[in-house]
Amino acid sequence: MDKFKKEVKSVPDLDLSLLGDIRGKSILHLQCHFGMDTLSLSKMGANVVGVDFSEEAIQTAKSLNEELGLNAQFCCCNIYDAPAVLQGQQFDIVYTSYGVVNWLPDLTQWGHVISQMLKDCGRFVIVEFHPVLWMFNEDFSQVRYAYSRKEPYVVEEATYTDSENDNRQKTVTWNHGLAVVLNGLLCNGLQIKSFGEYDYSPFNLFGNMTVEKNGTFKIAGKNGEIPMLFSVVAVKHPQIHGSM
Repeated sequence: MDKFKKEVKSVPDLDLSLLGDIRGKSILHLQCHFGMDTLSLSKMGANVVGVDFSEEAIQTAKSLNEELGLNAQFCCCNIYDAPAVLQGQQFDIVYTSYGVVNWLPDLTQWGHVISQMLKDCGRFVIVEFHPVLWMFNEDFSQVRYAYSRKEPYVVEEATYTDSENDNRQKTVTWNHGLAVVLNGLLCNGLQIKSFGEYDYSPFNLFGNMTVEKNGTFKIAGKNGEIPMLFSVVAVKHPQIHGSM
């Protein structure tokens, strides 16, 4: 946090390349957590609203925004409720990234929210961990989980946000294949403009990854065999109106 407060720079280069010039653009940042990326985009000149359903995260984000003297706005709500809570606001860009769709049970409804929140010709940008990544056991020696399934995985484990206490919580996540993600957008009037897959991550997800010269991380010993990220840029066509 000390480094972040000095630089206010947390959005990975891949995301920035897909977002393009955001100065003066209105951006809705879905599942923003406590706002580091939202604040980074604000500092770059965008008018950003961050949405997350954690009251504690949003309160932290608002405090950071005030401390840093930025003008980002934050809203605490379930993202499925965002169109109603934000009272019909629409944005030039809707953005979300890294560990987001796995928390959502319904990606058709998710796509409907994105379509509602975009202006005509507005863009949706997502960079997310590749669903193939979550099929393997921890050392990537065998396939253990389904590539895509409707039923959630329910586990009781230590929360990733609290490393100091033995705080165990029930965690409910979904594995959504790429078809589920893309169809959630396509059936709601969004046109896919670009799709990418990448064999690296900006984060050392598993603690034992190899670091590249550019600061990204790869799975040790796999030499690009397993995709780690995917990206989608989609546009809301003014003549197409999605329906649930």
